[in-house]
Amino acid sequence: MEIEKHPLEPFLPAKTKLLMLGSFPPQKKRWSMDFYYPNLNNDMWRIFGVLFFNDKDYFLDKTRKAFVRERIIDFLNEKGIALFDTASSIRRLQDNASDKFLEVVEATDVAALLRRLPECKAIVTTGQKATDTLRQQFDVEEPKVGDYAEFVFEGRAMRLYRMPSSSRAYPLALDKKAAAYRIMYQDLQLLS
Repeated sequence: MEIEKHPLEPFLPAKTKLLMLGSFPPQKKRWSMDFYYPNLNNDMWRIFGVLFFNDKDYFLDKTRKAFVRERIIDFLNEKGIALFDTASSIRRLQDNASDKFLEVVEATDVAALLRRLPECKAIVTTGQKATDTLRQQFDVEEPKVGDYAEFVFEGRAMRLYRMPSSSRAYPLALDKKAAAYRIMYQDLQLLS
């Protein structure tokens, strides 16, 4: 089985307050843009649209067939939200994007990312696979979905938030996913 290396560089804005970690990007054939959460069937950018702009389609182009990468990047830079994944290389055990069929071959060195983000005070994992992979690197309790656990990283007080997966395969309505994320963004003072 082929080993896939992560196709994207970590996205690390200078004033990052929050590091978002998924598991691994879907196959390229499912991408609508060359960036994180590129699949149109993933609700991450709709969640951001609902919370920050009161418009689930805010990050979609006019045809609704792609996300607008530049608009997303500008927004993330302004808010200080970094993105990467907990796996740097994987094997797909089936021909799909499901975390259930991802084998992590090489976990991302999250500590190395945090050292590059001195103002970061929280990590959020956006699914069970990401949470499990991250917790192999840090001594932190697993938070319930929608909640957080506190831990210390090299003397820095941190929070690990565990949010619902933004995948449509996760059986939760968009407004309920957005409500869970809203609490985290309010806690971190990223959302007024």
